[in-house]
Amino acid sequence: MAVDLHLHSTASDGTDAPAEVVRRAVTAGLSTIALTDHDTLAGVGEAHVEAVRLAIGFVPGTELSVVWPTGTMHMLVYHLTPGPGPLQDELAGLRDGRDVRNTRILAKLAELGAPISPEAVEAEAGGGVVGRPHIAAVLVARGHADSISDAFDRFLARGRPAYVERTRLDAATAVDLARRSRAVPVLAHPHTIGVAAADYETAFRELAAAGLAGIECHYSEYPPELRTHLAELCERLGLIATGGSDYHGRYKPDIAVGFGRGDLVVPDEVVDRLAAVRDG
Repeated sequence: MAVDLHLHSTASDGTDAPAEVVRRAVTAGLSTIALTDHDTLAGVGEAHVEAVRLAIGFVPGTELSVVWPTGTMHMLVYHLTPGPGPLQDELAGLRDGRDVRNTRILAKLAELGAPISPEAVEAEAGGGVVGRPHIAAVLVARGHADSISDAFDRFLARGRPAYVERTRLDAATAVDLARRSRAVPVLAHPHTIGVAAADYETAFRELAAAGLAGIECHYSEYPPELRTHLAELCERLGLIATGGSDYHGRYKPDIAVGFGRGDLVVPDEVVDRLAAVRDG
């Protein structure tokens, strides 16, 4: 059977409630999923209850945006459980940094002639962690953009006029905090770290030395040959080749739970390898 270890819910910037994400995974015939909302574990409880009810394996997690020498990278942290802990305690500060960033983004949008209210953005987020996809959705609803992707292209993406940096942990610190929390850090979608594919091995070797456990090789946006190339690199470096769809509901309407854009298959043996790192 297959698994999906990169899923988002309304606890951050997805559009399905955590329990609904679980139900979609059951419908897709998956054996295990991980909920990996940005900077929060708020959806983990609801998702876990539904996973137990429907007898599907469940891994609690989160996704961090961290500082890397070439810019930023995203890091998935698996087996991070709610409650106190070295990394868990940092998540509140990261969410506060998001709040400051969002306020600055809204101010910039107003200056650009695309004003939207914080109340509208909070309503779009439905009580979860507010992120740029929620701002993008409100921009579309107010007629300032034609689509979510258009809102990012015109306003919100890095280098665009309403983009604002936010507080981030550096990569080595995030890995250390994850390990000290008995969690398992994995690099998400490595094409976003600002390193050419030819230089991946050097970059991955440095991260592995810092304690990284795996790389997300099986990813919705990757062609089969890149997935194979990344998995072979992981094999050489002793890292786990993980994967997931990066499902966000209607914010990424072409990506389905478990299948990505239709050809994604993440082997379920990955789950046991991640658990072994946690318990090692």
